[in-house]
Amino acid sequence: MVLESEARSVGFTRIAGVDEAGRGPLAGPVVAAACVLGEGVAFPGIDDSKTLSSQTREALFSEITGHKEVAFGVGIVSAAVIDQINILQATLQAMREAVLALSVPPDFLLVDGTHLPFPDFPSRKVVKGDSLSQSIAAASILAKVTRDKMMLEWDQEYPEYGFASHKGYGTRRHREALAKYGPSPLHRKSFSYEF
Repeated sequence: MVLESEARSVGFTRIAGVDEAGRGPLAGPVVAAACVLGEGVAFPGIDDSKTLSSQTREALFSEITGHKEVAFGVGIVSAAVIDQINILQATLQAMREAVLALSVPPDFLLVDGTHLPFPDFPSRKVVKGDSLSQSIAAASILAKVTRDKMMLEWDQEYPEYGFASHKGYGTRRHREALAKYGPSPLHRKSFSYEF
């Protein structure tokens, strides 16, 4: 919570961590989450969502979203919009939606990565922020679990692609299914499907 403490030391009180999931896949949306943790709120075992097992992520998702001193928001941008505006702009749009969905308006943002969704808002870019900030790590988990659940649901609709196993990422099996069946409505047409 060092980054949150630094922001509090200069007068900010509602610090939102912001992160995304799904920039790299060939299919599905990009999902962002924003998370404001009450002062002193900490979740043991929280870390970058990619380093945690799916069971640990699910348990932390329930713990985070069920905590009375946590505010969170989620933003989702579809594959079709990604194709229209590009993945960076879609990611920033999802982050803006997530921040605007917060029930508690933040006064400072800690944003994972190298771009800010609101350049004129008090913010700090944090590379590998999900391993340096509890609120970014919490947002990382919310974004990843939300997106994974969506891909599991779409696996029922498009079972030939195997979304349940790879969540839309460009695995060998996924690329072979694309070569055989062509893209579904969930696929990002602006991304390369080549081996």
